[in-house]
Formats: sequence, structure tokens, C-alpha cells
Amino acid sequence: MTAGVGGSDAATELEALRAGGDRTAGAEPIAEAEYRSRLEKAATLLREQGHAALYLNAGSSLRYFTGTRWSPSERLVGALLTAGGELHYLAPAFERGTLAGYLVLEGEIHGWEEHECPYQLLATVLEAGGVREGRLAMDPAAPFFLVDGVRGALPPSLELSNGAPVVAGCRERKSAAELALMQRAKDITLDVHRHTARMLTPGITTAEVEAFIHAAHRTAGTGGSTFCIVLFGPDSAFPHGVARPKVLEEGDMVLIDTGCEVHGYLSDITRSYVFGEPSARQREIWNLEQAAQQAAFDAARPGAPCGAVDAAARAVIEEAGLGPGYRLPGLPHRTGHGIGLDIHESPYLVPGNGTPLDPGMCFSNEPMICVPGEFGVRLEDHFHVTATGAQWFTAPPPSIDAPFGA
Repeated sequence: MTAGVGGSDAATELEALRAGGDRTAGAEPIAEAEYRSRLEKAATLLREQGHAALYLNAGSSLRYFTGTRWSPSERLVGALLTAGGELHYLAPAFERGTLAGYLVLEGEIHGWEEHECPYQLLATVLEAGGVREGRLAMDPAAPFFLVDGVRGALPPSLELSNGAPVVAGCRERKSAAELALMQRAKDITLDVHRHTARMLTPGITTAEVEAFIHAAHRTAGTGGSTFCIVLFGPDSAFPHGVARPKVLEEGDMVLIDTGCEVHGYLSDITRSYVFGEPSARQREIWNLEQAAQQAAFDAARPGAPCGAVDAAARAVIEEAGLGPGYRLPGLPHRTGHGIGLDIHESPYLVPGNGTPLDPGMCFSNEPMICVPGEFGVRLEDHFHVTATGAQWFTAPPPSIDAPFGA
């Protein structure tokens, strides 16, 4: 039997987690001073890139720059940042009081009544602030209906532009405070993986395992799983799952991909291992996946293009006779993605991406190998770029026989 897999039950493992207490205790949220410095940097980028203002939509962009937690919906809620550094909030009039309670940084809240046009309000606020011409940079996460509405409300002297260079120019490089929160989230999820592996038993369903993982994340002090993928046997060859997952059987490859959130910052870790004794074929592909993941990590050097990291992983897989490119058996997707307040952020470790790696950038490293009809293996850990190379948040599993160590 694979070490650390099976032999226990859900109740025992949840109790073991509970005994460890709240794993989020002492984790410091982003400070007000850091939000202010982010706005200052964004305003500087606006001026350098020739934008008059930036619109930040509800969701991760609004939270990143202002600390305001608000989920996007069909109603416009967001903020305007001028190149001069002025901050204005926009919201339905009936939400003013609620929104005020979520503000970290002060700013006037401009409200629109239900029968009024929120996009016209945005244009009016810009004009009142002296922004009458030039370019309005739009949050790249803003939905089309909102962008189209704003475009129709602006005067001809104001045009829309893509705010991605400003937003990504700030968000792609994480601060020490952000790295600390991501480290905490990843440590928690890796511990949940360990306890999950021990509670597996023949006949268990993926739904039962998902419910345990959600409960385990909550027991560790988070709000639960932000997402969860559980796959057994041939189903594990499908990166994001199947419509009708099978139950666990002896000899199945197990693939579990899950994460949690600590003060908004996310974890995303995948482990693949065998329930029982690994076959020669399972061992071969698992070891190849381990080598590909390590090659990607070794290629992550400051100044290297993002695409070079993907190329390094893909070269290992193709040298073993799999692929080439996205062909199966092989690696059907990019090697990794950025992560922070969003589970998938720019930049991406994908072929052809010439974005140079820079200290503070954070990535998943997951060059999955899919063998249709047999199984898939994904080992996913994250690293951040330092001045001298890459640094793991969590150490990759040492072997297929002891995926969680001795």
C-alpha cells in the first residue's frame, strides 16, 4: 500500500485536524498603507501610459486596490481612480450604507437610483473631477455589458482603453505580505491533502471525498474549499473531471486538486498517487511527471520568458516519447498560471509567452500527463520568483511510494 494512503476514516482525520487548532491564526490581512501604495503605483502607471483614469470593477481588482470586498453582479459597483490619485466609488443608491461598511480606504460614494443609468453617472463623476478628454482605462475583468454601457455614455473626447497593463503591472508582482498569506493558504491545503489521503477507502465516492475536503478546510480555520476536483482511475486522465465519476477501487490512480483562501489569497495544490500498489506503468508516468515539474522549476529564472518554463517541462515529456505539443498521451495544456486573489492570473506559463519572469511573480507548476483510457498524473505546487531563482511555497511529493513523505 502507498505510504500515507488509506487506513483511517473521515471522523478520525477531522478530529486530528481539529486538534491542530485554527491554522489561520496570526495571519495578517493586507494593511491600509499597502492599499494606498497600490493606488499610488496605479496612478503613476496611468500617467506613464497616457490614461486619464482607471475603472475598477467589483471583484478582485476592486479588492486589490481598495480592500473593498464586493462580488460583481448585473448592477455596476466599482471605483474610479484618476491619474491624479483621486478615488471615487460608484454603487446603487440603496447600497450606499452597506458599501460604506466594507470600505478600507475612504472616498465619496456616488449613487444611482434603479431607474437611472449607472454609466451616465460614471461619465458625470469623471467630468466633475476634470476628466473630460483622453483615455479611460477599463478593468480587464469588467464584463462586456458594462464596457459597452460605459462606451455609450462617454463623450467623444473620452475613449476606452484596456486597463490590463495598469492592473497587471501592479498585481503580477506580489509583496511580502501577499506572499505570507499565500504561504499560509498553501500550507493549510497541503495538510488537508495529507488527511484526505488517509481517509480513503474502497468504494468511497468522489462526492464523499469532496465533502470531507470542504469540512477539513473549514476545520483548519478557513471558509472551506474554494474549489475541489476528485478523480479516480481512468477519470484522472481528464484534467477537470467527468460528468459521472467512478468510485474508488484498489489500484486506482487518485487525483485531488483543491484550495482555500486566507484573507482573499488562494491556494491550489494537486496530488496524484495510487490507492494500493503502483503498477510499473503508473510508476513510469508518475516519475516522468515529477521530472517535468522539476525541469519547469529549474527553468524559472529572473528574466527568462514565461514560455521557457513551459518548454522545459514539455521537453522532458517529449523526450520520453509522449506528445509532441498538446497531443495525447502527453501534456494537453499550459504548464502553469499566475495566482493571487484570483485562482488564475496573468502571466501564464504557456508556449510563446515572452513576458520575462520578475521577482514577486507567483505561478502554479503543473505539467500534467494524460494517458487516455488509463490515468492521468498531475503534481501541482506553486513557486514565486526571487532575485536568484524560483522558491517553492510547498515542496513537491518525494515519490509515488510516499507522496507525503515518510
